[in-house]
Formats: sequence, C-alpha cells, structure tokens
Amino acid sequence: MKRVLSGMQSSGQLTIGNYIGALRNFVKLQELHRCYFMVVDMHAITVPQDPAALREQTESIASLYIASGLDPNKASVFLQSHVHAHAELGWIMTTLTHMGELERMTQFKDKSDGKESVGAGLFTYPSLMAADILLYNADLIPVGDDQKQHLELTRDLANRFNNRFGDMFVMPQPYMPEVGARIMSLDDASKKMSKSSPNAGSYIAMLDEPDVIRKKLSRAVTDSGREVKYDPQNKPEVSNLMSIYSHFAEMSLAEIEARYEGQGYGPFKKELAEQIVSVLEPIQQRYREIRSSGAIFDILKRGADEAAEVANQTLLEVKKRMGFIVR
Repeated sequence: MKRVLSGMQSSGQLTIGNYIGALRNFVKLQELHRCYFMVVDMHAITVPQDPAALREQTESIASLYIASGLDPNKASVFLQSHVHAHAELGWIMTTLTHMGELERMTQFKDKSDGKESVGAGLFTYPSLMAADILLYNADLIPVGDDQKQHLELTRDLANRFNNRFGDMFVMPQPYMPEVGARIMSLDDASKKMSKSSPNAGSYIAMLDEPDVIRKKLSRAVTDSGREVKYDPQNKPEVSNLMSIYSHFAEMSLAEIEARYEGQGYGPFKKELAEQIVSVLEPIQQRYREIRSSGAIFDILKRGADEAAEVANQTLLEVKKRMGFIVR
C-alpha cells in the first residue's frame, strides 16, 4: 500500500476549486492508500496572520475535511503544528537546501514581487514542505501545477540526503488530478480561483450560503455571444463555468452543450448555481454539526498521534545518520 501526504494552508476560506481539485481526490485516495492529510498551519504564517483568524480558519478547514468525506478511520487528519517533527526536519532540510534553489522558486517570486519587506519563512518554506513529505516517506503527493516545482526540490533533497548519509528516503511522485480540475476565477478566467483573492465575487467558498452562490454565478463574467460551448481559447469564461458544471453535475462537456443549445447563458448559469448548491448544502450541514459538537479536536488529536508515530521514527533515523547524539 502506497503512502499519500497532502495538505492545505489555513489561510482564507476553501473554495469550490479546492473541493474539485483537492478534497474530492483526498476522499478517493483514502480508499486506496495509507493517507496523511494535514492543515498546514505552519506554512500559513509565512505571511502575517491575525491570531484569531488563524485559529478560526484552521478549525474550519479541518472540519471541512471531515464534512467533505474524509474518514478518520481511513486516513490520519491532523494539524502540521501538532507534529513537532515537521519543524525540526524542516530546519534540517533548510541546511541541505542551496540558496540558488530557493531563489528559483516561482511562487516566492510571485508572492514577494513588489513588496519592500519579505519574511525569511516565505523564502525557505519549500524546505519545510520537503520535510512534510519526507517525514512519511510518502510515495504519492497530490499537487497542482503551482506546486510541481516544490516537489522537484523535495526529490532533489531526498537524493542529496541519500547520497550523503545512505539510502533512506523514497522518491515521491506527483499525483495529478484529472484533466480539467483547474478551476479559474469567476471574474477573470485567465487566473486561478483563489481563496486569497481580495474580490469575494471571484470565487465560490464552500461555506457560501445558497443565495450568495446564486448571486455570484449570476454576476460571473461570460464571453460575448450567448452560445454555451466549450472553447477555452475563444470562450474562456463560459468554458470555465462549463468545467465547474461538469464536475458538480457529473456530466460531460458535450452533454452540457447539448442541454443548453439555443438557450443562452441565463438558464445555464441559474442551473449551474443549483448544481453547486445541491452538492455543498449537505457538506455545510455536516460541517455545522462537527463545529457545534467539538468533535474535530478529538479527530485532530488522534490523527496527530498516528502521524507522530511515523514522523518521529523518521526524524530519529535522520538524526542518527547525520551524527546527532539522540536520546
């Protein structure tokens, strides 16, 4: 059985892009592999966070993991900060990482561009991400296009460690979601839908109320004309909406085109909203139950204990091989 490791930052609300591109795949993977799914709260503080907001977002995202179908009996769900080995191996991996490797990271360039002051954590966090993965000797890593470069660095660091201190780490492989899982912004289909966008109308959050979802879809940008046709090059906006529809309704793009032939964008956008609402409402109900019961804290403790059992053993072996005196 292969090991799988993934996580999402506790900054901002999860969107339907996170649901389609990550959470639904997490639920599938737990049936096939030994899975560890984190809320990466330590990565979140690479940029300033309000303490109350960080606490709320962390609990919210962990609860959405469970509400979306992750089963604590099948996968370990935990907070990154609850397994101390992440921070310790993160530092060790930082010492093995070259400055030039970090300087080439496109995400750092994007997030630091135009800023007068940038925290060192934003620069070095790919080394912590490598530690996250290597602690569990994970075989498969669900990643989007924006994280593939970081996974390549993880593989380089694993190989560097193995060459210096003896074979220990497996080479993690990317697990890429199905084609079409990249969901774009509702106000600009050239940009990925992002929970950190300052424009709340550009994304649909998983916890948005039904009427909010309907309003956002009614205002979503569409291309000129009125034909519901999948053509990403010439009709990127409606093609993005069709991709969302396809995932939520489990219909092919050709079926959607046939269904709305000659009807225009109005009926299509209204029914798209209802498809999304029908999927999210049960998740939101389950989410409210989890939050009100406080059950998430027991789930996170159990998950952290399971994760730490593996992570601590890995860290101990790393330290022995590097020459640390261990106790």
